[in-house]
Amino acid sequence: MRVFLLLFFVLVSKTLAVPPIDVQEEAVFDTDQVVLDEPAAEEEVVVVEEQTVGANPVQVETDDFEEPEETVEEVVAENPCLNHYCKHGKVCEVDENNMPMCVCQDPSTCPTATGEFEHVCGNDNKTYDSSCHFFATKCTLEGTKKGHKLHLDYIGPCKYIPPCMDNELSEFPFRMRDWLKNVLVTMFERDEENNLLTEKQKLRVKKIFENEKRLSAGDHSIDLLTLDFVKNYNMYIFPVHWQFGQLDQHPVDGYLSHTELAPLRAPLIPMEHCTTRFFTECDTDSDRYIALEEWAACFGIKEQDIDKNLVI
Repeated sequence: MRVFLLLFFVLVSKTLAVPPIDVQEEAVFDTDQVVLDEPAAEEEVVVVEEQTVGANPVQVETDDFEEPEETVEEVVAENPCLNHYCKHGKVCEVDENNMPMCVCQDPSTCPTATGEFEHVCGNDNKTYDSSCHFFATKCTLEGTKKGHKLHLDYIGPCKYIPPCMDNELSEFPFRMRDWLKNVLVTMFERDEENNLLTEKQKLRVKKIFENEKRLSAGDHSIDLLTLDFVKNYNMYIFPVHWQFGQLDQHPVDGYLSHTELAPLRAPLIPMEHCTTRFFTECDTDSDRYIALEEWAACFGIKEQDIDKNLVI
């Protein structure tokens, strides 16, 4: 028993004699062990890509916060003559107060005529290179007796026109009415693609065109023309009004001047040599202008049938 106790104490004393292991050293040992067991990880390199402007909705150009440059637009003053009307033979100029005014055009500034068809004849029996030359010349004569009497007689160079006899003058309105009616009918027949007539005009002419009683074009006797006018009077009302509207253009004022009648003095017009004398006698008030009422009466249209709404 004593031997056992002695052996126990010897073992205990040896155990107490072994120095304790430091905690820090143990931690180091464990760490080194981990390093040896696992290879060191490579250091991760983070690359920051440069974003283009607009890729990030929050990102804005620095220029957006810069003050905008003030743009100064050059203001071009409107030409006062732009919408200022001057009659034939005059041009617009600006006075010292920048106000538009009409002055006579110098005939030498008119464009050169390119053909004989541009020539016009004045009632002074003189051929002018163009209507521009004629009106510019007439303007320079304003205030004079010669200028007051000078008018454009007809289109084309001056030529010999025989005098209009009394019997021819009496036939003129009959032949002219018939000619106007046939002109409109011909235009209606060819108007599918040419737009020669307005829609309102087409409706009027269509009634004439489709009327079986219409007298066809031809060199008819004055007796037949007189009879047709009596029987088919309504067919002639619109053609007479239509021709007035075609001539009343410079300006559109409800009156025909001597100059506006010039297109009727052409070889295509029947009895052209009676045109001047006929319309001179139509001017019943001698004011040198022909009103619609005077025009219609010259062609035998009754007063109750004269309608400005037909001048379309």
